[in-house]
Amino acid sequence: MAVKILIVDDHPMVVEGLKSLLADVDGIAVVGTASNAYDTIAFLKNNDTDVAFLDINLPDISGIDLCKKIKEQFPEVKSLALSTFSERAYVSRMIQNGACGYLIKSSSKEEILEAIRQVQAGGYYMNVNFDQNTTSSTPKNIPFLTRREKEVLTLIAEGLTNPQIADQLFVSVTIVNTHRSNLLMKFEVSNTASLIKAAAGLGLV
Repeated sequence: MAVKILIVDDHPMVVEGLKSLLADVDGIAVVGTASNAYDTIAFLKNNDTDVAFLDINLPDISGIDLCKKIKEQFPEVKSLALSTFSERAYVSRMIQNGACGYLIKSSSKEEILEAIRQVQAGGYYMNVNFDQNTTSSTPKNIPFLTRREKEVLTLIAEGLTNPQIADQLFVSVTIVNTHRSNLLMKFEVSNTASLIKAAAGLGLV
């Protein structure tokens, strides 16, 4: 089954460039394009879509607001920001509104294909390098997280203990310990406080 892609951008050259870039890739099919939020929602109502590439600058509402609408109305669709903006505020708001990743428009074909692969597998992808305000405890790329790891991360950020998390997710404390250890390793931090700080810096919690 091919991954069905929708491209949302009001610049025809960007749309055509992305379409041609993906045209010869096995397992990927561009099923539609839209130049504004209204057309995007209309398309998604009538067409199966796996991944939506969203520009942030759209003529009616921003891609940030559109991302939230897609998450609410079509939770099975994975949104990927494709933007010229690399500021942390844009990235964080897109992730908070449900995006599974953030790409800058100068991304290589390999980066775009890797992003599609990772979000289809339930992870995140980001290739934005933040400015000098980035702390050493915050990774530049969002690590690949499984759905369960995302759940555990959210509950950790809410202050739950491992036994409480285990009760809530109906798993053993040992499994929660494993997920917590994996999260520390993936975020390249050594304790829970640094983990929450790093995840918050990326807009994940």
